Amino acid sequence: MFSRPFRKKGMLNATTFLRTFRVGDYVDIKVNPAQQKGMPYLAYQGRTGVVWNVTPRAVGVEVNKQIGGRVARKRLHIRIEHVQHSRCREDFINRRIANDAAKAEAKKTGKTVVTKRAPVGPRSGFVLTNVSTEILTPIPYDIVREGIKY
Repeated sequence: MFSRPFRKKGMLNATTFLRTFRVGDYVDIKVNPAQQKGMPYLAYQGRTGVVWNVTPRAVGVEVNKQIGGRVARKRLHIRIEHVQHSRCREDFINRRIANDAAKAEAKKTGKTVVTKRAPVGPRSGFVLTNVSTEILTPIPYDIVREGIKY
């Protein structure tokens, strides 16, 4: 399960250790089997959590885990080789930047702009023209017994 892909085995890249993690960052837990120290338990593989503590070689990650019928917040210390920055907030941040730019432009022109997301409505209707109906009948299935001997 934790085997590395073809031609990706061996020592880790330097960029793995040069990434900066700050408290409040969203990170994805992705186990790297080249480093066995600081490896999280199997149940946390693929989870997304929030950094709550930063140490020289590891980060503290807070993850939600379902236990029976309740959700518990688990706090784990995981080495930085096993976490990567999450892209879960990219769409939100890009939308916020676009909304701020639209608001600034509207303020200059003196207009109002709606930045709320709206659900996609139904598609507009259309009428078919020059259509003729064609009746399809099934072709009977005949078993041809040529060359078959019983």
